[in-house]
Amino acid sequence: LNTKIMSKILIIEDEPAIRRVLVKILSEEDKSHEIDEAENGIDAINQVKKNSYDLIISDIKMPKVDGMEVLDYSKKNTPETPIIMISGHGDLELAVDSMKKGAFDYISKPPDLNRLLTTVRNALDRKQLVVENKLLRKKISKNFEMIGKSKAINEIKDLIDKVAETDAKILVNGPNGSGKELVAKSIHNLSKRAHQPLIEVNCAAIPSELIESELFGHVKGSFTGAVKDKVGKFEAAHNGTIFLDEIGDMSLSAQAKVLRVLQDNCIQKVGGGKDIKIDVRVIAATNKDLKKEIENGKFREDLYHRLAVIIIDVPPLNSRKDDIPLLIDHFSKNIADSQGNEVKKFSDKAIDLMKKYDWSGNVRELRNVIERLIILGDKEISAKNVKDFIKI
Repeated sequence: LNTKIMSKILIIEDEPAIRRVLVKILSEEDKSHEIDEAENGIDAINQVKKNSYDLIISDIKMPKVDGMEVLDYSKKNTPETPIIMISGHGDLELAVDSMKKGAFDYISKPPDLNRLLTTVRNALDRKQLVVENKLLRKKISKNFEMIGKSKAINEIKDLIDKVAETDAKILVNGPNGSGKELVAKSIHNLSKRAHQPLIEVNCAAIPSELIESELFGHVKGSFTGAVKDKVGKFEAAHNGTIFLDEIGDMSLSAQAKVLRVLQDNCIQKVGGGKDIKIDVRVIAATNKDLKKEIENGKFREDLYHRLAVIIIDVPPLNSRKDDIPLLIDHFSKNIADSQGNEVKKFSDKAIDLMKKYDWSGNVRELRNVIERLIILGDKEISAKNVKDFIKI
């Protein structure tokens, strides 16, 4: 096979003769392949637990644990690894079912040599592309990286890594300026939807009478001023992600419509009676305590439980002041790059003073202050500059 790197392959087959044939064919085609064998599903799952494979080839019908169970286990635990299923003449229905469950392809017994090699080649190429795309997305996501080494930030980074590849709905809690939007962008850019749109909606900035039109669109003539059809944010986010920022400020009527979208995966435009199917991942954010809002009758409890499958709490900057030196360094470089200037250094005393400041505006305020100091301060930002240009 014309793969550029050595591939590690697991062959699962309870018939020794067929297993030997498969090993021989693949070994002769490319001597760089490293091939492991398993004679049953139990042995296979144990090997998948211990090793990282570029490709799995599995028989469907096996005693005790069959190939479908191996497929289920692998897709759950190593979803990037392509699996080719081997089916007997009477297993066609199972083979088709395996494709629905995520198998890359299936090969009938006895295996046709050319078909087998072509399918293996395509599967390995696909695995390589998936890995390359994931690395690229991680590289892109550095633009939206959360800066800091505090316990709270490390926990958020770990959580983002775990949930990004899923389609789980996420609720991001935190004060204004703390980085909730950054969390949403990081999740989207590490997800399988990264090449699709991320549509942001600031629910607090849209008048309540227009929020439904913004979210779901409208048809021409549905209300005064609707001079043409409009595509809503949910429809624009189809196959991608919608970020509902400040969702705690959304009206109860709009909340009811959003709940229906989450339940039925379809929208209706304002003034239109037609259901439009959508596939959208939803990330919501708020600076309010939604449980208190529920108690006060301002937020729907059923919508809260739909949105809060995963909850990410972003801390205020005042609770992670040890991250301030890293943030100063990060923002200083970004500002210098954007202005085409050299990076200005902050003195130790200047940094110490900034760590004592009450950052009520959080990371957003810190960034603005750093830009102000870089523009107005000395070549090296001093403690005097900090005292002159921010009120400590």
